[in-house]
Amino acid sequence: MTARIGVVTFPGTLDDRDALRAVRLAGAEPVSLWHRDKGLKQVDAVVLAGGFSYGDYLRAGAISRFSPVMETVIDQARSGMPVLGICNGFQILTEAHLLPGAMLRNNHLHFICRDQKLRVENAETAWTAEYEQGREISVPLKNVDGRYVAAERVLDELEAEGRVAFRYLDLNPNGSLRDIAGITNAEGNVVGLMPHPEHAVEPLIGTGGTDGLGFFTSILKKTVAT
Repeated sequence: MTARIGVVTFPGTLDDRDALRAVRLAGAEPVSLWHRDKGLKQVDAVVLAGGFSYGDYLRAGAISRFSPVMETVIDQARSGMPVLGICNGFQILTEAHLLPGAMLRNNHLHFICRDQKLRVENAETAWTAEYEQGREISVPLKNVDGRYVAAERVLDELEAEGRVAFRYLDLNPNGSLRDIAGITNAEGNVVGLMPHPEHAVEPLIGTGGTDGLGFFTSILKKTVAT
């Protein structure tokens, strides 16, 4: 049975088609989800794609967090459904309190777009199981509100529990504390990161090639196993 992976589109989402394509290339069935609909069309996992939902008014992800679809996503995530938040999706996950901390304006106050090296710090989540811990990958990064921050006690807790999923290498592009590029919840089913793995799923991409495809094959392996 083919896994069904939903990708949510909010007003201002830019990377939903890229995420849907990545899901298809991984061998799963991509399913488009609309922000106004509470139903998830019986998907096995959900991707919150990147962009500037609702124009990033108030704060990045602050309005999307209250969209009808998020009521169901939050409920299902807390029940164990795998959810991946990429860039704006990561911002939405922090606003929804599915992940701790917050995303602030880049410390240099500019939009950044570059290939970014990452180290996989946790290869045991639903979205990282196809990687080896410690593997270095390169995926595109593009954001203006990408600086991850949290209280010291929260950062210490993330470190102690192995919940830092990815860390920036060579260059911290936005001032994120402790070079954190992505984190996971305690259960490992919810993962958020600022770089864009859906933009690194084909050899023609360049630097990272298919380094991002493992996110989507990981979840395929997870949903088939369950």
